[in-house]
Amino acid sequence: MAYPVAMETPAALPPDIWGRTPPEAQAYIRALESRLSALEVMGQALQEQLNQTSRNSSRPPSSDPPQFQRPKRPWGKRRRGGQPGHPGHTRTLIPVEEVDEVVTLKPDQCRGCHAPLLGDDPTPFRHQVIEIPPIKPVITEYQWHQLMCPTCGETTRALWPNGVPSGTYGPRVHATVALCTGSYRLSKRTTGQVMEDIFGVPMSVGTINQSEKATTEVVAEPVGEARACVAEQAVAHVDETSWRQGDKRAWVWVAVTSLVTVFLIRLSRGGHVARELLGENFSGILVTDRYSAYNWYPVRWRQVCWAHLLRDFEAIRGRGGASEEIGAGLLAQAHQMFTWWHRVREGTLKRSTFRSYMSPLRREVERLLEAGSQCGVSKTEGTCHEILKRREALWTFVQVESVEPTNNAAERSIRPGVQRRKISFGTQSEEGSRFVESMMTVVATLKQQKRNVLEYLTAAHEAALRGEATPSLLPAGEMESQAAA
Repeated sequence: MAYPVAMETPAALPPDIWGRTPPEAQAYIRALESRLSALEVMGQALQEQLNQTSRNSSRPPSSDPPQFQRPKRPWGKRRRGGQPGHPGHTRTLIPVEEVDEVVTLKPDQCRGCHAPLLGDDPTPFRHQVIEIPPIKPVITEYQWHQLMCPTCGETTRALWPNGVPSGTYGPRVHATVALCTGSYRLSKRTTGQVMEDIFGVPMSVGTINQSEKATTEVVAEPVGEARACVAEQAVAHVDETSWRQGDKRAWVWVAVTSLVTVFLIRLSRGGHVARELLGENFSGILVTDRYSAYNWYPVRWRQVCWAHLLRDFEAIRGRGGASEEIGAGLLAQAHQMFTWWHRVREGTLKRSTFRSYMSPLRREVERLLEAGSQCGVSKTEGTCHEILKRREALWTFVQVESVEPTNNAAERSIRPGVQRRKISFGTQSEEGSRFVESMMTVVATLKQQKRNVLEYLTAAHEAALRGEATPSLLPAGEMESQAAA
């Protein structure tokens, strides 16, 4: 362990005693003081680490210690459940023209006098039962004949029909496998059980591997098209989280835009991956946390996540002394900002009024950060200094209407990757990573556009069998505008 260099300040002894102390003893005392100072710094760092929770650091709530009590909101006067005037969300009945069977229930006689009853109720009570019929796979056998010509003796085999797979399984089987392993995060063995138990289609783990590879290939073009689309967007939310690829550490990256959500899995957390994800021509607003991999992008075109800043301010308050006062002030300003922002989103506060409110708030936040950068608490000084270096990126959302103050969009989108990592511990190969990043891109983008994932994957495999272009992941309107351009 390396200890700090001893300072030339005299020991805590009277000058006459220190003067009579042999030089060897003085050097030893100074060394002990240096070690003690280093241990005090280590102790403070350890104590701060022990005090970390999901509210003052980037740790997830699941890592909070058992004794940690999240602040409870005061009980309101409202009762549990839906409130008066709240629209219900009951299931809408399917139109009678679309149901498969209608069973008419009529009473035969009056329950009072038992007289016979005739006629129809003009508005009968309607009750619908939805059931799944037994699933039986459709198996088609192709008997491929070759015949010999009686005239010349030439043997001719029949032409292979267009769109018929050369393998055992059809497009919807491959699409269902990809949905199970790539979207529902089932293991390959569990997927094999689902395919056999529910659909009556037995599949081995090796076959499922090959099916995943086939899906990666058929969606490669639309996934590449979606990645290229990111560079053309006005706003992109970007985030990353840890991953495992075999025995190597890797990271899942995500970029969320208004049209598409794309993922990459790479063995690096460096800025060059962020460039690859966004595209070299990206010139929109970049919303991220303060991680250094995004520092290559101009500060004036960035928005720093205020949810992360809240945790930084909470950590500043928890260090006590002057730092506590500064942290409390920053938290108060941040909470006020979010109160106004929520009103802007609800439509109860005009954006022009919001901008006028934010001017003095901005000055106060930056004043507190300046004070924190000189407060004498080393960690607080470092945090405030780093935030001030990107002060311009704190306020982009105030001026640009399409920008949010947080990076919640990216964090929500990357959460399935975190869940998959906890279940499967990552991927075992680069081929597996390509499948996962492709499927996460397909699923997130289609859900964003409210399109059916299974139908899309089936259509993609069918198009590949026919030798046609795979359906695009871009919305129809975007494709038309690109074609016109």
